[in-house]
Amino acid sequence: MHYKKNPIFPARFMWGASSAAWQVEGAVNEDGRTPAIIDLNSKTKTGYADNSIASDHYHHYKEDVELMKKAGFTSYRFSISWSRIYPDDSGVPNQLGIDFYNNLIDELVKNGIEPIVTLYHYDMPVWVDKKYNGWYGRGIIAAFDQYVRTCFKEFGDRVKYWLSINEQNMQICYGKWLGVCKNDETWFEDQWKVNNIMNVCHAKAVIACHELVEGGKIGPVPGYVPIYPETCNPKDQIAAQNAEELTEKVWNDFYAHQKYNGFIKSYWRENNIDPDIRPEDLEDFSQAKIDFFGVNCYRSNTAKYAAPDAEPKDYILNKSGEKGNLQFPVVPGVYALTNNPFVKTTDWDWEIDPVAMRYSLRYIWDHYQLPMVITENGYGAHEEVAEDGKVHDPQRIQFLREQIYQVGRAIQDGCEVIGYNPWSFTDLLSTGNGMSKRYGLVFINTTDSDVRDLRRIPKDSYYWYSNLIKSNGQDWGVDGNAKL
Repeated sequence: MHYKKNPIFPARFMWGASSAAWQVEGAVNEDGRTPAIIDLNSKTKTGYADNSIASDHYHHYKEDVELMKKAGFTSYRFSISWSRIYPDDSGVPNQLGIDFYNNLIDELVKNGIEPIVTLYHYDMPVWVDKKYNGWYGRGIIAAFDQYVRTCFKEFGDRVKYWLSINEQNMQICYGKWLGVCKNDETWFEDQWKVNNIMNVCHAKAVIACHELVEGGKIGPVPGYVPIYPETCNPKDQIAAQNAEELTEKVWNDFYAHQKYNGFIKSYWRENNIDPDIRPEDLEDFSQAKIDFFGVNCYRSNTAKYAAPDAEPKDYILNKSGEKGNLQFPVVPGVYALTNNPFVKTTDWDWEIDPVAMRYSLRYIWDHYQLPMVITENGYGAHEEVAEDGKVHDPQRIQFLREQIYQVGRAIQDGCEVIGYNPWSFTDLLSTGNGMSKRYGLVFINTTDSDVRDLRRIPKDSYYWYSNLIKSNGQDWGVDGNAKL
């Protein structure tokens, strides 16, 4: 649909930004925190900084919240580090860890900023992995339930918006890259048992939130990448549907309907896979009614038909930031991803496709009729401080302008969207590219090889976004609008 005027955002729309504990906090060995699996995983990324210091948010949180307030933020999405709350298997929570998050939450609330808290963002404690075999062992279910219940009891009087597990679908689809996979040779079958255990943990979190948090709302955080067919060839259309099912829709259907859909059940039968779903799991699923969807959307993909005898290929992400180093996957007889000539790409070969945001929000709304909050959406780039002492990032401003415009269009289309929290507030440690891939509205003066002084320098995009927030989505910048 074509609209003649720029979109109008709801009066109580939440404007903010996002982060994750392991990527922003640093202080990995302070105040009782013990190592997380992602700490070890970050040390394997040769040539990049690990998360020991990251953006040092742990020591700069008051300064960071002050910058949020100056920008006009009304929300901030962040995660809690499990191993700060439970550093070992004693069953005794770490008061110093609880104190840190209490202080951060109090600082946010004092400044009129709504906390949106993710319970799990890739940072399983090492002790959990060793004791329960990570996501492979069902012992993790009780440990996760204990952890989330502690969070709800300690912080639920002030935190009303909760997110269960960040990008569960990506942790399964990219299990080898994110350190979830323990055996490459059996991962094809293992991933669905791992996924079911994650689903039980998600369900436990939903149940506990509704039990313990007065007025609390909780939802999942899928990584959403809409997938277009390469052509109008019916085979390409089915390939695109297959790709959407196996990378996102299976998860979204489960969250919304509290049961596995027909596609994945058929896929398991065809491939002789037993996901080990038990009667007590089904009981938990039946009680886990979500309140909204978090939406992480950065880009789109394009799919085409893959013949049954096609050569299989893994999805190899671009780790260098030099264009042309991404390998699209081929799943014989199911789908192949391919290049989209109609969109530009970042230096990491990620599609720059603002319409994907509108597509995603409409798709989720049409299928599930649940409110949505954007929890990640951003532009990664190589950046440095200019000679004038400022950080000029016109490409990020253009990216945000076009993305937010499409959020507004989705709202005009009838979608219920309650907030926009792009990735990320400050520069932080990228999952695969250390500090060299910068997403922040605020520059952190550090590099992969030199810690420097960790000074906070608001980028041009920070000031642009601040003006947009303070106008509730009406001040688009010098050209007066954001139309594509």
